[in-house]
Amino acid sequence: MSYVTGFLTPVKVENKDRYIESARVAWPLFKSYGALAHVENWGVDVPDGKVTSFPMSVKLEDGEVVVFSWLIWPDKKTADDAWAKMQDDPAMANMDMPFDGKRMMWGGFETIFDEKQ
Repeated sequence: MSYVTGFLTPVKVENKDRYIESARVAWPLFKSYGALAHVENWGVDVPDGKVTSFPMSVKLEDGEVVVFSWLIWPDKKTADDAWAKMQDDPAMANMDMPFDGKRMMWGGFETIFDEKQ
């Protein structure tokens, strides 16, 4: 089964176009390192919670939106190797990242169920 790296990050509303462009620029890099898919999702129905929520998890501020993203890899080893290589890749270092990375959260997940229509 595949491996997924998932992300949640707050993005200022006025940076939406910059964020989309950063994803367009990042995809060829991710693909060159073995990613199978790259999906970015702009929050449109992301309610505040009483105990926990997407907005609480990224300490969402006024004028920001939660973005939910993921990369699909063939396996964990490919993802781990890619992240290690990207640490030293100048293309990654020079990429525009229009979000507060300190409030981004991410994790790696093994796929345990995957059905498509």
